Amino acid sequence: MRKHHPKFVSKKELGKGIPSVSFNLVHGGSVLIDRNDGKSAIMEIGKLGTYIEKHNRSAVIFPEGTRSRDGHPKPFKPMGLKMLLKKAPSALIVPISINNSWKLVRFGQFPMGLGAKVCIDVQQPIENKGDLDALIVQIESSVKNGVNSFK
Repeated sequence: MRKHHPKFVSKKELGKGIPSVSFNLVHGGSVLIDRNDGKSAIMEIGKLGTYIEKHNRSAVIFPEGTRSRDGHPKPFKPMGLKMLLKKAPSALIVPISINNSWKLVRFGQFPMGLGAKVCIDVQQPIENKGDLDALIVQIESSVKNGVNSFK
């Protein structure tokens, strides 16, 4: 993934206190958003979309917002994804499903769910064409169909 120079949309809390991760988020061109200020978050995501379109980079966004506590995927919050797709019309969307990550933090930070097998499933790429609302439904369906950690 490194060759694609991914830029992340992350909550601002990840911008401090996590060795290496925080540094890369702050200094690597990623966007740290305040989830309590939707308007500025959407504006920052729009700037990121413009940047990735101009520089042929990739972006990583988690439109469900936060990790599920029970493995069932949360509903997408479509505005950030919609803005990103609007500003980067040539972007190819690669939906990714993450299974069992919820088991790592189901009891909070401690005790960590040791022994949990986390699987990352890469779905078929989707072209950024047509109606954005229908495209987002298709992306959400693809991600959710790949999640099976609660079954």
